[in-house]
Parts: sequence; structure tokens; C-alpha cells
Amino acid sequence: MLCMPRGLSFRTQADRLDPQFHSFTMSSDDGTRSYGFVHTFYEEVTSPQIITAMQTLYQMHQVERQSSSSASSPSTSSSSASSPSTSSMDSLVSSLDESDAESLAGVSGYLGCAGSFDPARDTLYVSKALCLVTPLPFLQASRQFLSQLHQAVTSHTAPPLPLESYIHNILYEVPLPPPGRSLRFHGVQGPIMCQRPGPGELPLGEYPLGEAFSLLGVDNMVQLLTCAFLETQVLLYSQDYQRLMTVAEGVTTLLFPFQWQHIYLPIVSAPLHHLLDAPVPFMMGIQRREGAQRSSLHLPHEANLCFVDIDNHCVEAPEDLPMFPEQTELIQELSEVLMRFGVPPLGGVITKPTTITTTASPRMSSLVLEDLMEDRRNGNLGGEELAVLERLQALARRCGGGKMSDSGKTLGHEFEEEEEELKAAKLNIQLREVFAGRFAAMFGRYEEFVIHSALDLDSWLSNREATFNFDKGSFLSVQPTTHLRFLSRFLETSMFSSFVDGKVISRWADREPLQQLFDNRLEKERLYDTDKDSYTCHYRKCTTLFESAQATEHRLLKADHTAIHPHLLDMRIGQGRHQPGYFPKLQADVLAQGQNTNKWSSRVTASRRTDPKRSTMTDHSGVDNEQRQRHTFARKNLRQSKLLDPSPQAVTQTHREFVDGLLSECRLKTKRMLMERMGKESLELGQGEANITGLQENTLIHGLCDLLERTWGHGLQLKQGKSALWSHLLHYQAAQGKMEAPAESPGSNASDQRTFDDGAQLLRGSLIQDMRFIQTMSESLSEVGQARAWIHLALEKKMLSHHLKELLTNQELLRQLYKPHAFLLCEEEREQFLFHLLSLNTVDYLCFTRVFTSISIPYRVVIIPMKKLSIAMATVNPWVCVSGELGDSGVRQISKNTQEIFFQCKNLGRLSTLQLGQENSGLLAKCLIDSVMVYNEITGHTYKFPCGRWLGKGVGDGSLERVLIGQLVSPGGDEDAGRWTGTPPELASPSQSVRTVLGSLGSRSRMLSVEVQEDMREAANNLVKHFHKPEQERGNLTVLLCGEGGLVLSLEKFLLHGFKSNRLFQRNVFVWDFVEKAVVSMETADQMGDLHGSTLTKGPPCDSLCHYVNAINASPRNIGKEGKFQLFVCLGIRDRLLSQWLPLLAECPLTTRTYEEGALLRDRAAVHSLSRILHTLNEFTITLEMALVKGVDL
Repeated sequence: MLCMPRGLSFRTQADRLDPQFHSFTMSSDDGTRSYGFVHTFYEEVTSPQIITAMQTLYQMHQVERQSSSSASSPSTSSSSASSPSTSSMDSLVSSLDESDAESLAGVSGYLGCAGSFDPARDTLYVSKALCLVTPLPFLQASRQFLSQLHQAVTSHTAPPLPLESYIHNILYEVPLPPPGRSLRFHGVQGPIMCQRPGPGELPLGEYPLGEAFSLLGVDNMVQLLTCAFLETQVLLYSQDYQRLMTVAEGVTTLLFPFQWQHIYLPIVSAPLHHLLDAPVPFMMGIQRREGAQRSSLHLPHEANLCFVDIDNHCVEAPEDLPMFPEQTELIQELSEVLMRFGVPPLGGVITKPTTITTTASPRMSSLVLEDLMEDRRNGNLGGEELAVLERLQALARRCGGGKMSDSGKTLGHEFEEEEEELKAAKLNIQLREVFAGRFAAMFGRYEEFVIHSALDLDSWLSNREATFNFDKGSFLSVQPTTHLRFLSRFLETSMFSSFVDGKVISRWADREPLQQLFDNRLEKERLYDTDKDSYTCHYRKCTTLFESAQATEHRLLKADHTAIHPHLLDMRIGQGRHQPGYFPKLQADVLAQGQNTNKWSSRVTASRRTDPKRSTMTDHSGVDNEQRQRHTFARKNLRQSKLLDPSPQAVTQTHREFVDGLLSECRLKTKRMLMERMGKESLELGQGEANITGLQENTLIHGLCDLLERTWGHGLQLKQGKSALWSHLLHYQAAQGKMEAPAESPGSNASDQRTFDDGAQLLRGSLIQDMRFIQTMSESLSEVGQARAWIHLALEKKMLSHHLKELLTNQELLRQLYKPHAFLLCEEEREQFLFHLLSLNTVDYLCFTRVFTSISIPYRVVIIPMKKLSIAMATVNPWVCVSGELGDSGVRQISKNTQEIFFQCKNLGRLSTLQLGQENSGLLAKCLIDSVMVYNEITGHTYKFPCGRWLGKGVGDGSLERVLIGQLVSPGGDEDAGRWTGTPPELASPSQSVRTVLGSLGSRSRMLSVEVQEDMREAANNLVKHFHKPEQERGNLTVLLCGEGGLVLSLEKFLLHGFKSNRLFQRNVFVWDFVEKAVVSMETADQMGDLHGSTLTKGPPCDSLCHYVNAINASPRNIGKEGKFQLFVCLGIRDRLLSQWLPLLAECPLTTRTYEEGALLRDRAAVHSLSRILHTLNEFTITLEMALVKGVDL
């Protein structure tokens, strides 16, 4: 299936019979990779039975073709029957079942449209393949060896030795080149060079990156690499197998220092196309049939799929793909490297095909020239001889290099091939160095964030899932903002997790070779790096491009070692006979005996069997490497040997493993989301305020959407659009519509109205209602976008598990949409999957509200008066204005005799404040408001805005308008239900009980001064912590200023401490009364020349205090005394004046008459301490909500 992915191919002399070359890769169970190189050619069929069978197949096809044509259209039938067939014999019979074709003559292969075939006129050819498997990707050397082997067969003259000698030589007598050295060995027709990078160089990678970039272009290649780094599903599509390998190997080579951890099958043959159902990240390639279109492919997974059409130079990336860090600068640097080598960076260039020109022996007839070439490779030419050879090379280029012999290659061609190989190798190194440099810049200090928590390897392995090895939050907090979207998702990938695991294990065992190489490079860069703050520096180009390519160039120009020449083997007379045009049947006994008879070859074979990646391992690591292998095997649960097995039993077992993997992934993702949301991870890792949970939360929710798409795509056989989940939802919606249609009656509008009035309760439980809202959203979303929006909405409503359970109740629809092996048809695993999703209901998410910010949301506002005085609402004409993170609703008038209003406006985000007011329409227009409830009719969120105060003239503080602070309660609307959620509720407006206590402070009740000062310090400390958080994680500043426990209430307690009896004001005590009188006292004292001996000093602080108080009193808003004091504090802290005003109030002569001797305001030390606390807030820029400062021009 890898040598001949499409099976045997039959052709006639009318078809192209050029040899073709492709390669493949295989992974063993321990994760090591081998490479296969295949040279495919065509030989004449000499078997009469096969020729007869082919003729029979052709005749059957013609009959089937004519019958199908006549059934569709008589005119089409006659025209097609009369027209000569010009299609290829590569496919034999399109209309026959595969079993019928095999039963006819045992001819296997893909059966397509048959060409014309007449045994009397045509010669039949069949494909054969030569394959060489190596432990490292020696692409060029393997290609040359196989080409020479085939050319020896097609040549009219026999090779010097039997083919067994050359095959025996490369199997047993040609060793791997030592690291950092080159090796020359001999093929059938000439010497062949191969080389291997040294310990400090990038690993061997001979697949031409220049060809990959020229096919796709730099922009597309960077986009493809971004998809690979983020472990999306990558599907390559091309007619040419070698192009699939070139792009796939190019991508995985550029991942250094990371390694692809998932399914890797660059060539997937037709019997393995069931692997496209795999609900895991993969990198696979399938061949495009001639004339096939992209739309003809049935792909179950497209939501997170990167589809790469290599032949059409097109990359279809998933939606919402983040940009690679500093992508513009990276593309510019890559383009410069490519242009230096003459490769156009825009791509779309058709590279030379992988067919091999059939030429005769490249052997040179001139012994002198042959010796010169050999001496040049061995580095034995002096200055004069080398100059002569260079002049010969230039002459050969100018003159076209006439042939050295009638059947040989030209000298110019020989030099050109060597130079092209050298050029491709140097380009490979330089492109790889650019990417290696980028990751060295991004992860140069990654070791500082690795967490070593285990004492030994056994304990670490046993607690792997519960252990956090990398401080992701702290790492992201020091990265540039533009890098965060990519890096936050990259840190969640398996390749990064495996990389960090390797670093942790290196405490007890030897490091992985790739990681050791990367760490060594980082250490070397630190020695020469003078910029300490590497995260804020500008983009720096790679400075080691030319030095890195020099070592490779030196090895390719001069051979360090030469392998044993092929020699005559001990063969019986008559064996190894040359028959031109036919590859002989090799003598297996001769090839097998070499391994046991040749001492030198057995030593080499033993060395070749050693894993080249593990050659640096030592035995004194103190830990058995079996433990490391146990960790490696745990990560790679899917063996490629099983994936390549097309038997029904193996396919069933493979999909069984996929099902178990999905369930395990769901368990880990939901656990990670819960820990992230509840803050436990921050506590365990000691991240504290550095943890940027908002960004990581979005990343985890994106991962959940991807998991659901892959789960719903597993085994899917009928799909609408690119999203598997949304397709299922649409089918379910259609099925429900058919069931509900007969039940509809003329009174159905009433039920719709009930849904409208009932609000959140009914909408909260309706899957179909959520779908309809997503479908009518103003944003133009694709199927994938609609599915993600639906997931976000269900997650925010805590209905995700419930909705999916309802979706899966239609068993008939499930069996219609899915194959039997699909995850959704495994009942036990499906129930566990839903149970894990149900655990997400224990925390609150605002993922839908904060992501879809431009949509229109319906809100319902309900005013709740005190029960005993609820009749007073009949005399009030109230209005509300709701404000949130994203804006406000504007003033919304509520009709008389109603306590409720319903309105629709642009998404306000998480609600923070609510302005409640009324029009002053007489002395009876007053009411005592308990609270105001606001319902988001889409998400089901309920916000409670406690009030507990009067609204009206002549009662309380005479306020006609109040600013209330809200808190989010549970989606059901029950204010007490918020207590069980994992997320603590925000502070609300000060309650009526608190106001009652404050109002009676002037009486005999006393508050401890220590408690008041502690509350003041706590309120200021909350503000300091707020501004030290990353901007994405800051909560609502208004809550910290005006909410319960906020700065306003704490300062009010401070100023009310020790206040004398309320006989002075004859009503409830309001701090604003004292502030007003103090300002009047200051102004009067200033006008009278300070007759009373005040210690006040006239100056800017005093002027500003008087100016602000007078401006607040002159405001047209009727916000009452409490509202004015709140505005006074907010403006003072915003303009950095509050810390100057407090000492002025303390020194005012009115203070001694108003406060008792033990009051805090008369305690110089307490006032000085509070002033210093408030002064620490001056370093922060405070922006107030419009709801707080409306109507005041300061």
C-alpha cells in the first residue's frame, strides 16, 4: 500500500511509460521513523493468462458502458460508442465490482475507465517497484541508487556485476555516515554521496523545502505551518505522491524543536480512506484522481481542517486561525532567502515532475574526466587542477557539454546535477534556520517557567495527568500582546506538552536529542545576547544562515569516508543473468547469506540497527530508559502498524481506540476548564495575579468547540456544510419541524407570546429556540461559526449537556447520519461524555456575551418595591438606563401602573450599573424600592441591583435618581441560587440594612475605629490589585468604588465615626451635609479674613474642594445627598485630589463642633494614614462610567 498505493497499474504502448519516483515514511511502535524510497517502472507483460484476462475485462467494460449510456440517452450512447477510447489503461474497469475484477484473473488494482486494448495490436505493460528503506531520509542518495539499478536493467549491455552484488553491498556493507561526516558508496553506474549533520547542527532533512515553497508560496506555507503548530487536522491533496511527501516532510522538518505527535500518513491509499474519519489531529495526504474536483471529496471533518490543494497552490485554513507571531517580518525574511536562491516567493510554480528521464548509463567514457571527478569529490585536487576543472565546467555550460559517449550524460549535466543538489541543501538549511531562530526568540527563557514538582520519575509518571509542568499564565503575561492568541493555543498542544515533559524527565534521564540541541543553542545565544529584555525587542533576523550552510557544503564537496566497493558474490552458474528490459528475480539465498558470512558487514548491520536518535544516550543516567519509553508509549497510543492494516478487525479496533481517546480528551478538557475557571490552578502554581485567565479561558473554550466538532464528525456519513455539529442540529431541527407541523393550530401564536412573556425560563430550556436565535443573528456566520456560537450560548446558559442529550435522543436520525462505529452510537461512552460536560454547569461563563458583542439582545427590567408599599408604584413614572461593559441602553421610560419594561438593544456585555429615576410629579410621587432585576432573555442571565432606599422628594435624602450596582445571580432568576455557583458574586449596591446602620451612627451606637480603618485599607487594596492585574482580567471598577465594601462606603464609615447626636441636623445623618457646611465655613472664613483663627491655609486644594462641591450641587441631576457624596468621592479619586481634601476637612473649625473627641476625623494620625493610603491611588488612571458623572462638567 505504500510502494504502490493504487495497486498494480496496467498500460499500453500508447500511454506514458516513464519511470516515476516517490517516497513514504513508516513509524514503528516505539515512535522511531523509517523512510522508504520507491522507483516505479513498467515492464512488458509476457503471461498469456494476464493478457487474456485483460481483454475479457475490457470487453465487459464496453458492454457495461454501452448499456448505461443507452439507458440515459440514445444519442449519447451512439456518439460514445462510435468515438474511439483514448483513456489510459492505468485503470481497467470502472463499472465492475472489485471482487468481480479479482475473480477474473487475479488482477488487483484500482479499476477506472478502461482504454482501448487489442492483444493483436497492443503491448501490455505492468508496473513494478524497487523500494529501498533507510533509517534516515537519504532522499538524493536513495533516488540515485534506485535509478542506477533500473538503468542497468534497461541497458542493452550487462552491468559489471550481477544486481545482487550492488544490493548486497548497500544492505550489508554501506554503513550510516558518522555524525558530521559524508560517505561515498558505489551504485551500479557510478559513485553516490550522502552526508549526515553533526551534533550541533539541525537534524537531517533532505526533502527540498524550496520545492514546497515554490508550489504553495511563502504566505500559504506560513499559514500551513501555523495550522500544524496548532495541531489542526491537515489534509494534503495532489496527483503526485512525491509532492505529498515533500510538503508533509517540509512541514514536520520546520517544526523544530517540536515534533508532530499525532497521526502522520503523507500517503493514504484507498483502503485506508476510513482514517479520514479519525477524530484526532492528523497530517495525511491523498492522491487526486485525474479530473477530480475538490467538491467531490466527502470529508467528515472540515470545521478544524486545513485543506492543502498542492497542485492548485491553495491552502484552505480553518476559521479564526491566529497569525503566526511577527508573521509579516517572518514572510519578508523567508522571501529574501528564497530570492537569493532564485525561488519566487509567491509560489504557484510548477516544479519538475517526479518522472525520471530514461537515459542510459551516466558512466563517462573518458577515464581522465572520471578520475578528475573522483579526485574532486575526495578533495585531492590542488589549486591548479581545481582551476582546470572549473574551466572545463564553464566550457561545458557554454557549449552545452557534448556527450562523453554515445550513451552517457554530458559533463555539463553532471556538474549541474551536483550544483542543484548543493543549492537545494543550502536552501533547506537556511530556511530551517530562520524558523529555528524564531522559536529560539519566542521560547528563549522557557526553562524559567517549567515546574519541577515531583521528587522522582516514578511519582511524576504516576501523577502525570494531575501535574502542571509549565506556568502558562506567567509565561503569557510577559509575551507581546500580538503573540498571545497564537501562543495561548500553542501551549495547549500535545507537541508543546511533550516538549515540556521531556524537559522534566531530563532531571532523571538523558534529554531527547532535539531538545538537547535546542537547549544548547539557547545557551550559546545567551552568551552573546546583550539584550536582557528579550521579549520586548524588535524582530531580529537569523544571523547564522551562511555559517550553517557551509558545513553541509563542505561535506557534499568532499567525501570523508568511502564504503567497500560492490564485489562478486558466491553465486551458482547461471544466476544473475542479464535480460534487457526485465528486472530479474533476485536470488534470496545469496542476499541472506551475506549477513552471516561477512564480519565487517555484521558489525555495520549492528550499528545500523541502533536507533540514530538514541546514539547520544549514556548508561550512567541513573534511570532505566524503559521508564522514558513507558512515558513515550503512553503518549502515542495509536500505532502506525495498526493504522496501515485494512482488515475489518483492525479497522474496528482503530475506531474503538478513537472512541476511547475522545472520551479521555473530554474528561481532561472539562477538568482543565473547571480548574481554570475556579482559580485552583492559579493557587497551585502560585501564579496569583499574573494568571491571565480570560485569554486562557477563551483558548480552552475554543478547544472544547474543536473537540465537539471532531466528536460529531467521527463516523459521519451525511453532512450539510463544513460543520458536523451544525449539520446534525439542522437535521434535528428539520425532523422536529415535521413532527410539530401537524400539531400546529390557529392559536399557536398564543404559545409564542407566552414564550415571549415568560422570558428566560422557557428560552433557557429550548434547543430549537437557541438555534433560531443563532440563525437570525445579524452577524453573517458560516456553518462553523454558527456551531461555535451555539456552543458558546449553551455553555453560558449551563445547558450544553442538556441540549446535546436532547439532540441525541433521536436514535433514528443518529442511525441515518452515522456509521456503526461512530462515537455517538456508543451508548456508554456517549453518556460519560455528557456527564463530563455536565460538570461545566458548576461555574459561570460569559463566553457568548463577550464574544458576540455586536448582536442585538432583548432585555427585561423589573422594579421590585417594598412589599408593604408596592401600591405607591401607581403614583410614580419611573425610568431606567442599564449600563454594561460594552455600553448603555439609553433612558427607557416605564409606563405608570407597571413595574416592568421589555426592550431590545445592542449587546451591553456584563451589566454593571443601572440608573433608576422618576419624574417629579407631586408630593405623592415617591416609593421605597427594594431592588431592580434585569433579565437577559437570550442567555438567561439575571442581574440584581439592590436599592433599599426611597425615590422621591421630601423623603430619605430627597433623591429622584439613583445609580445602583448589580450582581449576577443564577440564570433561573432566583437571587439565592447564585450561592452554589463556583464563581463568587460581585459586590452589589449597599443594602438597606447597611444604610440603616449608617443612618443611626449619630446615636449612641459606636463602631470600632479599628474596623473602620481596616475596611478603608481593604477597599484601597482592592483598587491597587485591580490595576496590577493584566487589562484582560480587570473586573468592574465601578463595583470597587461604589459597591458594598467599596471606597465610597468605606470613606463614608470613616467620616461618620464619632459623629455627634443627630440633633444638629434633626434628621438622618448624611455625610454630604457635613461636607457642604464645611465648604461654606471655609468660604465664609476666607471672606471674613479668618476671624475665628482657623488653621486652614488658602490654596489650590481648598479652592478645588469648594469648586467641586459647588459644581456637584449645581448639577441638574436630582441624585440626592448620598448620590452627591458618591460623585464627590469618585471625582476626587479620579482627579487625584481626594488625598488633599481629607486633611482640609479635618482641620475645618466645624469638625471640632460636629465630631466627638475620639472620632477618627479628629485623630491626626488616622487622618494622615488615610491620606497616605489615598495618595497611593494617584499613580493609577481611573476612568469613571458615564452613569456616575453624567451632568457634571468637571
